[in-house]
Amino acid sequence: MNRKMLALSLATAIGSAVSLSAGDMKMAGGAGMSASKDIVDNAASSKDLTTLVAAVKAAGLVDTLKGKGPYTVFAPTNAAFAKLPAGTVDSLLKPENKPALAKVLTYHVVAGKVDAATLGKAIESGNGMATITTVQGETLTAMVRGGKVEIRDAKGGVATVTTADVWQSNGVVHVIDTVLLPS
Repeated sequence: MNRKMLALSLATAIGSAVSLSAGDMKMAGGAGMSASKDIVDNAASSKDLTTLVAAVKAAGLVDTLKGKGPYTVFAPTNAAFAKLPAGTVDSLLKPENKPALAKVLTYHVVAGKVDAATLGKAIESGNGMATITTVQGETLTAMVRGGKVEIRDAKGGVATVTTADVWQSNGVVHVIDTVLLPS
């Protein structure tokens, strides 16, 4: 794909991933996300991110994600967690599995603010792919496929960004439709 076609595809993908409501307030799970609230407080107000919030609490990551940051979070919806094999979420939420849960959750977090425009430029300059290092230490691969921004995990699973650039007081969130799994 030539650079011009890739740029057009990126613009279309990023534009289709952005969901705005009246007043340009981003919506996630039917709730307006306020740029003056932190990642945890905004996620807690969304009916589509309740599993993520419960997992963040169980993993002991609330203080971190309420901290200064900035962070970029690829936030899986409840439906994304429901795609995991039966019993996986319940098992991960058990106190004895806190380290494994923290590993999965921190695999969804990148240090700094990586907005859609920055991600798009990285994908373009990487000839269709961009590698992102997570705070967990492993990498994710961002790409555009079928006019949508996708994130591939270490196991080959792919999540689609359904809502991009949800600004927070301490970073940015991109809502995704699949849980990303580290190796």
